[in-house]
Amino acid sequence: MTARLPWPLAYTVSGDDCSSPVPLGYTAPLTEAVRSLAELGYDGVEVQVREAGARDAEALARTVEAAGLKVLGVGTGPVGAQDRLTLTDPSPDVRRHALHRLLGAARLAGELGVPVTLGQSRGTFLPGLADMQRLWAGRAVAQLAAEASDRGSRLLLEPQSRANTSLWNTPGEALAVIHCLDAPAGLVLDTHHLDAEDVDVVRAVTDHAGSTGCLQLAAPSTRGPLSVGDPRLPALFTALHEGGFTGWLTLEHTQDGDSAKAAARSWTALDAAAALS
Repeated sequence: MTARLPWPLAYTVSGDDCSSPVPLGYTAPLTEAVRSLAELGYDGVEVQVREAGARDAEALARTVEAAGLKVLGVGTGPVGAQDRLTLTDPSPDVRRHALHRLLGAARLAGELGVPVTLGQSRGTFLPGLADMQRLWAGRAVAQLAAEASDRGSRLLLEPQSRANTSLWNTPGEALAVIHCLDAPAGLVLDTHHLDAEDVDVVRAVTDHAGSTGCLQLAAPSTRGPLSVGDPRLPALFTALHEGGFTGWLTLEHTQDGDSAKAAARSWTALDAAAALS
């Protein structure tokens, strides 16, 4: 972590199983990405996976740890983004396939001893199917949370904007689902998605820091790398401190054509802001 941040600092990377680099993560292959991020001072990575499972944990950990970093979380964005598999697809076969992939990610996370996150693979509503789709998603998320818990992991549910999913767009909506689960679960808060839903970012972190396992950061408006002098960062750090946040921070943003420069820029902005909080 930076000299002043008390929480582990991660960067989004693509697992080797992804069909292409995730657009909001480091664009290089995993081995190259972790080496560069370690040189910049990051503590770990949040690995986005597409079809990886428990069998892949040893190789993944070996690659990341060889650079001196840790896997801090397993993300599932490519399940929906790259293969269009969602928990609310009208096709039962697609829903089963989506859940199978997500359960595999939960088993991978369990082997690594880290949380698994769920975002856009929840899907979007179709006319006349919203009630049924909500039921399908709720049942699948309950199964996913139970599997994660049984494997020594924990599900983190990410409120995302309506541009990505019809389900659970605000922290309050996501927490309502979490409170109905029989397994422990928490939140991922993403500054971009909160902004897109007109949710005050600092207020959301203040209110939900204790329920949040990960805070994902990007520059406002552009969703690009962070900039030195971003006025929200010191306030966010204060909210995390006062709320008893015990998770990790992840940079999840566009790369502006050069991941090494983007990662360095965000790291510098966070270190400068930490000095002011």
